[in-house]
Amino acid sequence: EKSKEAVLNQNLSLTRHVLDKYYGDHGKYPDSLDTLVSEKYLRALPFDPVADSSADWIVVAPDTVEKGVVFDIKSSAAGNTRDGTPFKEL
Repeated sequence: EKSKEAVLNQNLSLTRHVLDKYYGDHGKYPDSLDTLVSEKYLRALPFDPVADSSADWIVVAPDTVEKGVVFDIKSSAAGNTRDGTPFKEL
């Protein structure tokens, strides 16, 4: 469980960094996570080892529609981390 949490945190951090880079390059966030792959910002969609999926991320949109669709992502895994934080709040 400890290693799954570590990988999840690393994948979230990397994807958030890539979202910021995409925003810096385009002036808006991507319309989907697939855009990050098709435009070569990521080789593949990030994997959530806790939810055991790369397709079930919770996508958080920016405050305005003009800024794109994917501002952030959250895990869709049920339950909590070992320290009690819900996975959906990471």
